[in-house]
Amino acid sequence: MMKIIITGAGSGIGKSLVENLVEAGHHVFVTDYALDAVNRLVDSLQPQYPNISGFKLDVTDKKDLEQLRQKAQQESFDVLINNAGLQHVERIEDFPMYHWHKIIDVMLMGSAMCIQAVLPAMKQQNFGRIVNIGSVHSLVASAYKSAYVSAKHGLLGLAKTVALEMAEYDITINTVCPGYVDTPMVRDQISQQAQVHNISEDQVIHDVMLKNMPKKTFVSVQELAAAVAFFMDKNNKNTTAQYLAIDGGWTAQ
Repeated sequence: MMKIIITGAGSGIGKSLVENLVEAGHHVFVTDYALDAVNRLVDSLQPQYPNISGFKLDVTDKKDLEQLRQKAQQESFDVLINNAGLQHVERIEDFPMYHWHKIIDVMLMGSAMCIQAVLPAMKQQNFGRIVNIGSVHSLVASAYKSAYVSAKHGLLGLAKTVALEMAEYDITINTVCPGYVDTPMVRDQISQQAQVHNISEDQVIHDVMLKNMPKKTFVSVQELAAAVAFFMDKNNKNTTAQYLAIDGGWTAQ
């Protein structure tokens, strides 16, 4: 059993990873900027899985990050999963500065600050596994997503730097880069786009969302969890500063 902390775990990919990892027997600490979402998830799973707890963590808030540092000392986390994220889609010349700042602050700066907060405790125990939830957009770009693509690309550079700085310890940092992941939030988007464009949901999936994925199938949460499990394995000491693309062939083109 490992002690795993996941950011942005109140919904989407983070929530699905929580469900997968507690089922695997790990003690998972659920964090999110929305405490209500944390409490709902913990309350729903705790009757069956007592190996779950949670607390509020806004990865851009200094007080919350200091609390994370203290928690890391108390709990001796084995694994940090940087998952918190958001999206805004707009052409670069119209892209609001606020959204640019927010996306970079949460997804790149927030990841760096969470790493900074947990590293002292990981160094003391000479063990740690850091897994960034990147994206296929850590490797390639799509139009109208300049801030998101920049932040996701930045995670790879961050991982390389931290890996070099932690080389003398049994601490690794790697990035999982999935294409579209099959979550309830994505399914909601499919339904909404079908209504907006007056086309079937199958058309939205095939012609819009999975247009660049030759296998034409969503990445499952189980696939994502398997990649995370690979990177956090205690025997996996020399895999660091790497990424694993789970993209259905997207980046092969």
